[in-house]
Amino acid sequence: MAATGSGASLSPKSSSQAPTSGDRRLLDKTLKRLHKLGELCTNPRLGLRNSPPYLPELVSETTTLLTQVWEPYRGPRGPGGQAPRGDEAKYLRVHIRNLLDKTDRALLLFKEGRDKMFEDTSSCRRNLTKLSLLFSHMLWELRAMFPGGSYQGDTYRVTKPEAKEFWMRSFGNKCFVQWNSFKEQLQSVHAFEEGMESMALKSTIDLTCNDYISVFEFDIFTRLFQPWRSLIRNWNQLAVTHPGYMAFLTYDQVIARLEHYLHRPGSYIFRLSCTRMGQWAIGHVTSEGGIVQTIPQNTPLYQALIQGFKEGCYLYPDGRDVNPDLTSLCEPAHRGKVKVSEEQYEIYCDISSTFQLCKICTERDKDTRIQPCGHLLCQPCLTGWQQKSAGQTCPYCRCDIRGTESILVEPFLPGSGHVPPLPPKNFTTPHSPSPSSRPRTSETQTPEKHSHSSSPAQSGNGARRRHKQEKKMNRCKVRIFLSEGCRQ
Repeated sequence: MAATGSGASLSPKSSSQAPTSGDRRLLDKTLKRLHKLGELCTNPRLGLRNSPPYLPELVSETTTLLTQVWEPYRGPRGPGGQAPRGDEAKYLRVHIRNLLDKTDRALLLFKEGRDKMFEDTSSCRRNLTKLSLLFSHMLWELRAMFPGGSYQGDTYRVTKPEAKEFWMRSFGNKCFVQWNSFKEQLQSVHAFEEGMESMALKSTIDLTCNDYISVFEFDIFTRLFQPWRSLIRNWNQLAVTHPGYMAFLTYDQVIARLEHYLHRPGSYIFRLSCTRMGQWAIGHVTSEGGIVQTIPQNTPLYQALIQGFKEGCYLYPDGRDVNPDLTSLCEPAHRGKVKVSEEQYEIYCDISSTFQLCKICTERDKDTRIQPCGHLLCQPCLTGWQQKSAGQTCPYCRCDIRGTESILVEPFLPGSGHVPPLPPKNFTTPHSPSPSSRPRTSETQTPEKHSHSSSPAQSGNGARRRHKQEKKMNRCKVRIFLSEGCRQ
């Protein structure tokens, strides 16, 4: 646990040595090499397909973002110049060296491969495709560390709560750590062996192949092989031993591979999506002899594969007869608990509603938490939102949806020392009744008050009471929105 003390104490505003003139020369060298690579990969004879990961586009976007990120450090730093934050400068040095190395390797392929580079099936082209995936991973990571060109690596939000807690406890606000330090900390909570297993694990997590693990790469890994409590077991069964797992394959390569099994519907393989990092893409041969690739939404991979097996879609991994049994990965569903506070209870009482009611459909209880923003809603509403709008963002705040968590809302019961059970699932709230005519429900009242809820209002006070209640509701609207939007 040596890294715990120093990592956890790192302040997000602490500065490190700014990039030196040597670093800036390395940047200029890298930009020149990227320009050369861009010229080579746009050669019409190469005939690269315009599908992800499309190398000409990656080179162009990397050059643009790299120039933006390094702009504050490219000239001589004056007294009022920008100082790097946290381990920003160290990350930039490691990233630029890794990028230069991968660019040189790509240029060497063109130099040594010569005419073979123009053959789709040559080893040179396969190696270029693998490098294209590495360029894609490096660009995704740079965007995550520098959204909009500004460093935010020390505030990056890890999606899964347990994984976030582990990183903060082990490394504080660091945006990346060396593999050996990461391995030591991970072994303190998840058992895995040194040697071959450790090397295989590194090859899966280290997406940019630079011997460092960034908080971004850690986030991707923990999303892919969720849940956290069985992280290494999931990885072993889904990536190490499963014949359907394909590392470093693209969309086009999946089609080419599955074309060998068109005679065998139900053949399938799966890979990391290169367009939606942190999600899986599963390709399979349909009963009509077609090839379909899908990205499971809000579902761990093992659950998607088990369900696909039941439906007859995922039967033969990479065309093989034996399909691994993944049911051992299915554990009793773990549901996070959200306790309604007294303040939240009072806010919703003011509008004759309950916190636990989904505010999109107003028919079902909230049972899903969006990660990482923390907004709550019911699963059918989330599924409908994603299908209707192709929504990869939260319907409340438009934050990217990186994952979801099943939750159980525990209502607040005033004057009681225990938490009551959830209300019946068939409980509904009218969409647009007037405030005075909407009855208070059993979820928002104590038993003593419930017995008086049917008493008629005095006619002389009715208008004033309705007006007062309407004003109170208007004041609550902002509070309701904030309550719905806060991270639970």
